[in-house]
Amino acid sequence: METLIKTGLLSASDADSRTLRTLFGQFATGVTIITTMAADDTPVGLTANSFSSVSLDPALVLWSLDKRSPNLELFRHIEHFAINILGADQEDLSNRFARPSDDKFEDVDYYRCDNGTAVLDGALATLVCRNERQIDAGDHLIFIGEIHHYSLAGGQPLLFHGGQYQSLAQTCSA
Repeated sequence: METLIKTGLLSASDADSRTLRTLFGQFATGVTIITTMAADDTPVGLTANSFSSVSLDPALVLWSLDKRSPNLELFRHIEHFAINILGADQEDLSNRFARPSDDKFEDVDYYRCDNGTAVLDGALATLVCRNERQIDAGDHLIFIGEIHHYSLAGGQPLLFHGGQYQSLAQTCSA
């Protein structure tokens, strides 16, 4: 097999943060809201699209949080969190949890699972995880969670691509 060498690739060391954001934005991601409960029983949540499956056995997932987040210390020390995978009709909910607010949960339907974690009603899927480990990675902290409980409703996902919300293209069969 012949190896082709292509020129024209740019050096990542020359890329600024805006360029990197644009580059990473070319990968379409689903949108999630990560939720938990603070020590004072206040529900806490934030929008994240840095979610990925890691392993089937054991069932592990990951998400990451900017080290400048005001929620970093809370998530670093909690035992459980929930990953709520949003549907195409939940853009407003995503925006609510992406912005600073005194009470993001005001008028939002949620419940507490048996370990006390806040879980959003109406998500396409929810994964309730034990906070298994964290990995320091540049300007983010990666959280690895072991799935202990889940729910699966299904439907069309809320997607993010190129700095905007997107939806799956509808296909028709002939």
